[in-house]
Amino acid sequence: MWYLNKMLFSSFLALGTIVAVSSYSWVGMWMGLEINLLSFIPLISTSKNMFSSESALKYFISQVLASTILLLSIIILSTKALTFLEHNLQSSLIFNTSLLLKMGSAPLHFWFPEVMEGLSWLNSMILLTWQKIAPMILLSYSSKTFTLLTVAVISCMLVSGILGQNHLSLRKIMAYSSINHIGWMIAASLFFETIWMIYFTIYSVITLNITIMFKKLNIFFMKQLTLSMNHEPTIKIFFILNFLSLGGLPPFLGFLPKWLTVQVMINENFSSLALIMILATLMTLYFYMRVTFSTLVLSMNSLMQIYNPPSHKFFIMSTNLVTLASLILSTLVFNIL
Repeated sequence: MWYLNKMLFSSFLALGTIVAVSSYSWVGMWMGLEINLLSFIPLISTSKNMFSSESALKYFISQVLASTILLLSIIILSTKALTFLEHNLQSSLIFNTSLLLKMGSAPLHFWFPEVMEGLSWLNSMILLTWQKIAPMILLSYSSKTFTLLTVAVISCMLVSGILGQNHLSLRKIMAYSSINHIGWMIAASLFFETIWMIYFTIYSVITLNITIMFKKLNIFFMKQLTLSMNHEPTIKIFFILNFLSLGGLPPFLGFLPKWLTVQVMINENFSSLALIMILATLMTLYFYMRVTFSTLVLSMNSLMQIYNPPSHKFFIMSTNLVTLASLILSTLVFNIL
């Protein structure tokens, strides 16, 4: 019975996103977001994690607040009391603010790490990837408020770099990493939506690989990561490659969308914003390197630990082979095209 419920809510989760991005009216988009929200709440609360109910409540309250702000922007847009430019500017600011709150972008990120802390890795993967699709696409549909979105981009860089430093929880590290990538994706969508699609696809593939490894090894904290990786040198190498790729180091696939984003921003004469983003991302790269080096160098043994080797090891290795020669293959494809 549980699997039927999970399939039902997962289907409505996908349906809500499709309705939101394909609707012709703002009310239809709001309805799609609400279907998506009400389908994700049961998926969270049926988890075996003891903190899942708390995460479901926090997620529900934050998303309802964002939906209320979104409805307010629709009401302002439909009124005729103001001139066209005034209510168009006001509604765009309020509408974009609600979408930033829905996707967990800084400075409206207060709920995101706290909700992530109580989720299983499967639900975390959904929150990190699929739940970003509808708000990002709706953000590209609305009028561009460059000042608000520029503040959001810089805030994402600074918040993720500063607040993500001293955490030992892998779920919170992934949450602050997602906030950093949200900033890059917002910057990419401001200038060229195709680059946003490339960025989101690559980010989703890398996040999928990392969360699958965490799920199979059943690890949630840094100490568990170091203990588990001692027994699996192959998975350790794949994890390090994926994590460095998530940070955007040049030999890996994660560098490609950042490269494209910086290039299009320089072409549009936004070099100062691109420079701020690059320098602020170096702080985020520090805790990526901290996680990878501690995994690579440290060796721990615990008499209390009972090691269970992960199942489906071939699946983990096959999904992670994408990140090995991906940047080289992408460069070759671009040269051919």
